[in-house]
Amino acid sequence: MLEFNKAEIDAKVRAGIPFEHRWHNRFHLEMPFGLINDPNGLTCYQGEYHIFFQWNPFGCEHKNKSWGHTKTRDFVNYSTPELAMWPTDEHDKDGCYSGCGFVEDEKLRVFYTCNAKDEAGVRTAAQRLGTLEGGVIRKDEIAVPGNPEGYTAHFRDPYVFYRHGQKYFVLGSQTKEERGCALIYREDPTGWTFLGELKTKMTELPEKFGYMWECPGLLKFGSHDVLLFCPQGLEAKDFKYQNLYQSGYFAGHISLDSMEMYHGRFQELDKGFDFYAPQVFQHEGRQILLGWMGMPDRDMDYPTKEKGWMYSLTMPRVLTLRQGHIFSQPARELRALRVEETAVDIDAEAVSSMAQPLSEGAEILLDIHLGEASNVDIALNYGMEKLLFHYDRLTQIMTIDRDGMKLGGRGQRRFKLYVDKVLYLQLFVDKTAIEAFFQHGEEAATLFVFPQKHILPELSLSADKPLETVSGRIWELEAIRFHVHQ
Repeated sequence: MLEFNKAEIDAKVRAGIPFEHRWHNRFHLEMPFGLINDPNGLTCYQGEYHIFFQWNPFGCEHKNKSWGHTKTRDFVNYSTPELAMWPTDEHDKDGCYSGCGFVEDEKLRVFYTCNAKDEAGVRTAAQRLGTLEGGVIRKDEIAVPGNPEGYTAHFRDPYVFYRHGQKYFVLGSQTKEERGCALIYREDPTGWTFLGELKTKMTELPEKFGYMWECPGLLKFGSHDVLLFCPQGLEAKDFKYQNLYQSGYFAGHISLDSMEMYHGRFQELDKGFDFYAPQVFQHEGRQILLGWMGMPDRDMDYPTKEKGWMYSLTMPRVLTLRQGHIFSQPARELRALRVEETAVDIDAEAVSSMAQPLSEGAEILLDIHLGEASNVDIALNYGMEKLLFHYDRLTQIMTIDRDGMKLGGRGQRRFKLYVDKVLYLQLFVDKTAIEAFFQHGEEAATLFVFPQKHILPELSLSADKPLETVSGRIWELEAIRFHVHQ
């Protein structure tokens, strides 16, 4: 088992901030070195948002999994990230895997998956509780020592939820037949009781809906339930399931008496290239999401690996449920990043093209009244390189095209987007991380680009016929700020 020296690792993080490389982002959480992935333990505790995340501080491989930790009151000012949990014993010697956070008895508790393998490589996955003390997670009791009969050791990512004053948790799992599913446990006076597999419409299908479900979460929107999860092994379709692995949800109603969920179709949370393992926590009536900006088993798409770090977390998003569909919008706190004196107003009529230079970090709001136009291109131009958003009004298809970039992941993503007369776009452009919100958050897309040269992007807009009007505003965005003591 590799030795983790918290003091040395934390000092190295402090020395690496502020970031210097031109590919390091300004307003997306990332680390100066190592590989980060799943956000974990998202909790509001004593007036601060606590954000944990998977981290390998020793390299850019998916091993040595520990938990990093930062906290913030406003999603603008953050404590300098530190190492909070790492492999220490026979239960988690091969990794402290993902989990959740919750407040209990005025303490911040976490619940995570311990990963251990024997000499033959056979995995044991145990679910363990912990308590944050002085910036470090104290490891407490093993709540569930292994997987139940009929399920493999791919049994991970506990997420605590409450119903009628009772505490439960949901786990991502896999049956012995290698079919993905979600399992539910209930806390009882003597421990955790296994209630069984949550039955869904996918249980009744002759074909399996993915071979593994990761990172589940059970949310409540008024009288409606939402099951978030990440199914692995879905076959790509024309307008969906285009990533290697997906992140999405069922919306409907859950009965914990019958262990059934009555729900609509599976819908994806994000239509971009680089979004996985989202986690959601509730605070003051808001469902706040952070996701991993990355994709498992696609390391070749991320050239920062050669520079010693990989991946980011998304900006915080607030989720709402409308008519069975989740809308996602950037948290309102992010408006504090706007540099108001840099604001550029856009107000044009009967134009078929326009361009505007951008700064290193920018937010763009556009209301595009299509008029007679059928095809609209919104591009980010990095010299001779280009990221393109193309909307075809006649087919109602939005295409995101990265083939104009030279480095990193390329390809296209295509999805249906209903636009009547006005295309609404909110675009956040960081140095490499980009998040787009369409039609006031009806769809979102998260992706990376890695410009070959250090060139500030230019936003361009063009259409096949003059657009009726184009209005909006562009801001330069400040960087989030890290503080040793907050």
